[in-house]
Amino acid sequence: MTQTLSRRRFVKLTAAATALFTAGGKAQWGYAPSLTYPAVKVANVAQVKTGQPITFNYPDASAPAILVKLGKPAIGGVGPGRDIVAFSALCTHMGCPLQYEGGRFICRCHYSMFDPSKAGQTYQGLASSWLPQIPLRIDGKGDIYAVAVAGLIWGRVKNV
Repeated sequence: MTQTLSRRRFVKLTAAATALFTAGGKAQWGYAPSLTYPAVKVANVAQVKTGQPITFNYPDASAPAILVKLGKPAIGGVGPGRDIVAFSALCTHMGCPLQYEGGRFICRCHYSMFDPSKAGQTYQGLASSWLPQIPLRIDGKGDIYAVAVAGLIWGRVKNV
């Protein structure tokens, strides 16, 4: 005796199995994408000049990054003008190094461009992902700390 499975029944079973797997998987295996990033001092507000990038490594020595004061408010910006931001310095297309010029990040390999005032949004070239932004914190002395990475650094399966 063979039974046929209707399309409607197949869709219902697939949806139910997906829901059970997703909910059960998180509860059963304790899935929680929580990462612990180090707080790393990058600079002091007094050292940062508009349009002059400061390079550093974050979250580890093999991850180049750039901090820049844009001179205009930016998404995720810190400081009095909400204009200090930091990003990974690796292009999201193929991991080439980025330069900060003329208010934008440029990849010289394939000419992708990213807007640091709009959370690293890509607006030209082959890159299809935004730059990973590095959230910043400023303490009472004006020291600027990198505290996390919002997005995945190119070439990695996890940032830390």
